[in-house]
Amino acid sequence: MSTQLLVGGRIYSASAPDATALAVTDGVVVWLGADHVGRALHPGAEVIDLDDALVTPAFVEPHLHTTAYGLQRSGLDLSEANSLAQCLELVAKFAAARPDGVILADGWDETRWPEGRPPTVTEIDAAVPRGRLVYLARVDGHSAVASSALLDTVPGLVDAAGYRAGEPVRADAHHLVRAAARALLTREQRDAARRTALDIAAARGVVAVHECAGPDIEGETDLRELLAFEHGVQVRAYWGQAVRTTGEARELVHDLGVHGLAGDLFVDGSLGSHTAWLRDPYWDAPGTGVSYLDATQIADHVRACTEAGVQAGFHAIGDAAVDAVVAGIGQVVAEFGGPAVAACGHRVEHAELLDSSQIEALARWGVIASVQPVFDREWGGTDGMYAERLGVTRAAALNPFAAMAAAGVSLAIGSDAPVTALDPWAAIRAAVHHRTPGHGLSPRAAFAAATRGAWRAGGVRDGVAGTLVPGAPASYAVWEADELVVSAPADSVQRWSTDPRSRVPGLPPLTPGADLPRCLRTVHEGTTIYTG
Repeated sequence: MSTQLLVGGRIYSASAPDATALAVTDGVVVWLGADHVGRALHPGAEVIDLDDALVTPAFVEPHLHTTAYGLQRSGLDLSEANSLAQCLELVAKFAAARPDGVILADGWDETRWPEGRPPTVTEIDAAVPRGRLVYLARVDGHSAVASSALLDTVPGLVDAAGYRAGEPVRADAHHLVRAAARALLTREQRDAARRTALDIAAARGVVAVHECAGPDIEGETDLRELLAFEHGVQVRAYWGQAVRTTGEARELVHDLGVHGLAGDLFVDGSLGSHTAWLRDPYWDAPGTGVSYLDATQIADHVRACTEAGVQAGFHAIGDAAVDAVVAGIGQVVAEFGGPAVAACGHRVEHAELLDSSQIEALARWGVIASVQPVFDREWGGTDGMYAERLGVTRAAALNPFAAMAAAGVSLAIGSDAPVTALDPWAAIRAAVHHRTPGHGLSPRAAFAAATRGAWRAGGVRDGVAGTLVPGAPASYAVWEADELVVSAPADSVQRWSTDPRSRVPGLPPLTPGADLPRCLRTVHEGTTIYTG
């Protein structure tokens, strides 16, 4: 056995709040406490001087689209475009610099532009050489604009739901176009994108990610390649395809090698693309969005997965979508009982617009909510996209993290990258400084949701994953961080802070504008996967 002794740091651990040293043997934390005691107890250990750095449990990213995020970070990212004109200029420059191959990009958000509208097909065609294949996804990933050359290659497109000539494609039409565009990439390009994404994860203190794949997202080929891809960051894969029988659930999990039939199994779309499924019409457009699954189909899926012992889950953003999820799961609870359903740890992704009765049901049935606080930072508030889509009053009900936590819903905090950047500390800060008063979490509750809560969302319920205590896997990150603070901000929910009398250490400052911690080292089960 080999032992490493980390000394001279600040260890974030409730079991030893004054610890400045940590010992790891064969990938497991075996001891923590004071430096001089550690040296005496482990005289033959390899000693690593932390130089007063902060050591925390490593993060888990519970909602990622790995290849798509890598393509964004290594290719054309339109999130910085401040106008429609600038977006088209960026596309034209990219096309000129890379005269061959399909152009894939995402991140555009027309709600931030003075023109207030998305690009048209005609404008995309004018920005690139004739015949160039172009796919530009909206920031939420639920609609896109493409060149006519690409659209012309997609069989059955004009008859698909969500297709209107000259406009961005949505719903089923978008799924067809995205699949056609992604199929034009080579294996080498996809592998390079995966490495980019997972390298970023490791550099942000992330040791495990949950890939949210599905037939209407990156597709089966991408999923199989990702699972075969070697990297120090652990991948847990979800496949968003509804099933009806236990045998079908087991067969699909076995055939694809996935860990659950969850993630982006779409019940609806997104608010930005007007495809989230709402009880009442949008404020700024007719209609109530798109529904892909009803309560009966949801119940069939949950029943099959529960009987097979497989984690199920759904993408549900609007209140009508969450209604359908609650009704579907409720049918299965009535048949099998709450404990049998809760034992599977079924999930709901996003769960943005929900009321107290829905929250209470999710908590009672042990449904885990995988949430993305940076959504609120980007689009919340009285003048953001949410208010534009729903009106100020309805928008203020979105992402009620405090109410969910108070009711006992287990939260897992993530990014949905490439929708928002894979940056756990930024997500924690956004959860604390929610733009709607009363919806925010305390720093400790938010940190727990990005560590212990995210491990739990991935089925790890050993009681120690995501902590630094003897017996826990040595999955941790070392940070350069400012002086720690113990108290939560005045607008957070104090009852979800750990009682100060427990002497749990504080976290780095999370005030808006403050420098967030910089990762110096990421270690997963005793193996270093990043140094910076």
